[in-house]
Amino acid sequence: MMSKNTVNTVVRKRSTIDRLGGQKFIVLLIVIALFIFFCIASPNFRKYSTLMNILDFSYYITLMAIGVTFPLITAGVDLSIGTGLICYSLFGGYLVTFGGWPVWAGMLATIMLGMVFGVINGSLVAFLDLPPFLVTLCTCMITRGVGSIIVGGFGISWPTASEPGGWFRSIFKINVNGTMIPIGFLWVLILVCVMAFVLNHTKMGRYTLAIGSNKEATRLSGVNVKFYQIMAYVISGLFAGLAAIAYSAIFSTVQPGSGAGLELDAIGGAIIGGVSASGGVGSVFGTLVGVFVICLLKTGLPFIGQQANAQQIITGIILIASVMIEIIKRKREKN
Repeated sequence: MMSKNTVNTVVRKRSTIDRLGGQKFIVLLIVIALFIFFCIASPNFRKYSTLMNILDFSYYITLMAIGVTFPLITAGVDLSIGTGLICYSLFGGYLVTFGGWPVWAGMLATIMLGMVFGVINGSLVAFLDLPPFLVTLCTCMITRGVGSIIVGGFGISWPTASEPGGWFRSIFKINVNGTMIPIGFLWVLILVCVMAFVLNHTKMGRYTLAIGSNKEATRLSGVNVKFYQIMAYVISGLFAGLAAIAYSAIFSTVQPGSGAGLELDAIGGAIIGGVSASGGVGSVFGTLVGVFVICLLKTGLPFIGQQANAQQIITGIILIASVMIEIIKRKREKN
């Protein structure tokens, strides 16, 4: 039987290998290169409004990506976060707009619903040993339907900045003498630092990494694997709820039936940032950098006359390259 010290040693070894691999540094260089390229290729890209658009898009994608990093590291996945984001936003908006709830209570309900679906996903994966892909694909469809039922198929609007309760929009950007200041990026950075600490310096993080590295060895060492698997999905649901609040603050109206594909941006950003598709390796800071590759491509390509299809192709190529780097690193570990 392995001891918990053995599990921690394995986790530290994998984390060191991941840092030495330099993937985060390479991805950071890609982000800088993409930004410079788009600035040179299009004068309009250099406008302040474009930077604001990139940051607006990055808030909810980054929050989803932070959360989904944890299931990915356990060798799982959460495909429900995209449609879930819309469902949670519709739920909270309905309570505020039609239920008369204060905005802070609607925000709390939004987050709580995300965590409830996280518990459902995690429990089905941990206790029934169902494939995470299948479980979260099903809850993806469920959240899409639930969101539409809640609002009767109609879009819903949270309070605007000028209305009572519209204060929540200033969490992400404030107007200073006619200039919008993106303070939301500061809150995102704080959450990145908090969750990086959780992943690297707490029992929750160490066991999450250990489960992804070797689930059976972690179980034999005495770790409650089921509990930490569930917690990984709860974290994913929590951050999907936070992303729903960011989405509600950025857009004037939330439309039911949307959100499909947002989970791919978040998962793609995490994998590009160094999270292993087979589990056991990853970092929250790497996820942040990887998300900005996605955000820059989505925002910048239209400025040079490219449509969404081109962005999907380029993103797919970068994802393949990221997986290939991971395979090469694992082969070197074995040697």
